[in-house]
Amino acid sequence: MQQTKQGAYFTGEYRNLFRELGYSDGQIREKLVQTWNDLFWGADDVRIYYPLDEDKSYILDTGNLDVRTEGMSYGMMMAVQMDQQEVFDRLWNFAVTFMQHQEGPFKHYFSWHCKPDGTRLSPGPAPDGEVFFAMALIFASHRWGDGPAPYNYGEQAKQILRACLHQGEAGEGDPMWNLTNKLIKFVPDSPFSDPSYHLPHFFELFALFADEQDRAFWKEAAAASRAYLHKACHPVTGLAPEYAHFDGTPVEPLPNGDFGHFYSDSYRVAANIALDWEWFRADPWQVEQSNRIQRFFRHIPVTDYRRYTIDGQPFAEPALHPVGLLATLAMASLSANGDAAEHFVHQFWNTPLRTGNRRYYDNCLYFFSLLALSGNYRIYIQ
Repeated sequence: MQQTKQGAYFTGEYRNLFRELGYSDGQIREKLVQTWNDLFWGADDVRIYYPLDEDKSYILDTGNLDVRTEGMSYGMMMAVQMDQQEVFDRLWNFAVTFMQHQEGPFKHYFSWHCKPDGTRLSPGPAPDGEVFFAMALIFASHRWGDGPAPYNYGEQAKQILRACLHQGEAGEGDPMWNLTNKLIKFVPDSPFSDPSYHLPHFFELFALFADEQDRAFWKEAAAASRAYLHKACHPVTGLAPEYAHFDGTPVEPLPNGDFGHFYSDSYRVAANIALDWEWFRADPWQVEQSNRIQRFFRHIPVTDYRRYTIDGQPFAEPALHPVGLLATLAMASLSANGDAAEHFVHQFWNTPLRTGNRRYYDNCLYFFSLLALSGNYRIYIQ
């Protein structure tokens, strides 16, 4: 498979790995549209999108039966990539109405999960949701133009990004970034991070569209996140922990669980690295890192994916989201150049969406991989 020397941000050209491997444009488009239709309008054991009333909808975490900023912001990113403004607006209206705080220490942040009727379950935010909300809103502003609030997408994105860096300056609350080392936190008051929250390709774009006073910070945050991932990913296996300290070492067991191993959050790291490489090609380390993680999983059947220590020792506990893990390994082929890259793309193409009550997370990662590998996960900035 061929790789260009510059990323899509500079060239405007997006690799279509499916086409490179022999799938026709018709087959690719059919798979993309059918998958969208299945996830948003399909059978009860497949769909994850649900209208609430005449102007709101939500993405349901089908395993926990709640609505999360992760899923809502993912759904908005899917919608803007697919040019589905009505879906985007309905999701955003739900998020603003029920999840976004308008006062207090979390002002302009979002409650990380709520019930399908909008009742908040926890007040605190999860920063990956704010990041995806802001990026999806910026893309929407450039793809469709701004409307009246809350559909003034560009200003809504700036408001979120402003809070991410300046919360607490007026006396209460905390920013979502460590302002000294420029690294995103797990939650605003935590002293550690989550490697899967590091999306330098988004931070590069925030540096173009955030408030002018903050643009240098976002540029530095992109560089800091790329450097951080070198430390968080194991140098042999390529596996990253779910949570890691700011020096990249895994977080020790917490009162509510042991998150220092490779598990569900960790899967997204490979996908994030791949998309950063596709868009910006700023860090050649990303190529070998993608090769490493694909080598580790190359001969493990999807049915035997497990939880692992980051040095590769398997637990008896199986992977909770094996289809999602496969999707991210396939997406890693955007940046990999090893022997396993083609294998994972073909394997992913031949794997259907997950059905059943645990389908939500798997199928979100599935759709992002499908977008990326077909050249349809795109930057909208003008």
